[in-house]
Amino acid sequence: MAGLSLDSDDGLLELRRRPVPPRIVACALLLGAVILAALGADWLAPFPFDQMHVADRLKGPSLTYLAGTDEYGRDVFSRTLYGSQLSLFLGFAATLIGLVLGVPLGLFAGYVRGFADELMMRALDVVMSFPSLLLVLLIIAMTPANPVKTAVAIGILFVPPVARVTRSVALDLMSGEFILAAQARGERISYILLRELLPNAWPAIVVEGSLQVAFAILLGAVLSFLGFGVQPPSADWGLMISSARDFVETAPWMAIAPGLAMSLTVIAVSVLGDGLREHLDPRLGGRR
Repeated sequence: MAGLSLDSDDGLLELRRRPVPPRIVACALLLGAVILAALGADWLAPFPFDQMHVADRLKGPSLTYLAGTDEYGRDVFSRTLYGSQLSLFLGFAATLIGLVLGVPLGLFAGYVRGFADELMMRALDVVMSFPSLLLVLLIIAMTPANPVKTAVAIGILFVPPVARVTRSVALDLMSGEFILAAQARGERISYILLRELLPNAWPAIVVEGSLQVAFAILLGAVLSFLGFGVQPPSADWGLMISSARDFVETAPWMAIAPGLAMSLTVIAVSVLGDGLREHLDPRLGGRR
């Protein structure tokens, strides 16, 4: 992201004048709607997520049950709304953990360079060499699963890629005149990292974070699908899809609602991240 100099008023003015692509606006609105639905699930959901209507089990979509009912007579639409809370929590909490731990490591490695940089990067390479799902399973398999522990496990998984992206940007910025001027003034390392490097590295960090949110939602759903994430009777998209496997032919709506909600959310976050990457980096502006 070094192509966009944000350390001057001209760079900020250039970013403000650049038109925002329609797909960014559309995906931002879609993601905002999902977030609002998650926050307002208590008011929007027709029924509690765990309320059973045994007489109406496996009922198709209707005015009473907008997305049908599951094998226990629970309203699928209500469970999908409540499931967005856990999925978004995993997505944003895990990404926040990855950013909080990975960004300082990347900035410091890009600033000091040399032996310390190589040592940190090789250690992160070791973590990245493990398959993502296997590493998360190793972290959460020792104690009972819960959303917080799952978010922490996924967040730890995000530290190496976030650190490497941040380090790459920091290395590009280190040759900038504003860094040389800060060093000539005798500024402390903490000042240079937080006041000089970080404000200029934020576009890359925002884009990387948006992509990690999508991956965290998918990984959290996979863990719940396999039985290592959220446990019944909680409402979770991955858990709902797992429960629907035995009823795909007789009650396909059990999987359609959570699957559609997860797909739209992941697509919105992914396209938003890709659009931000092009919008914040002028070198990519004319590629599409």
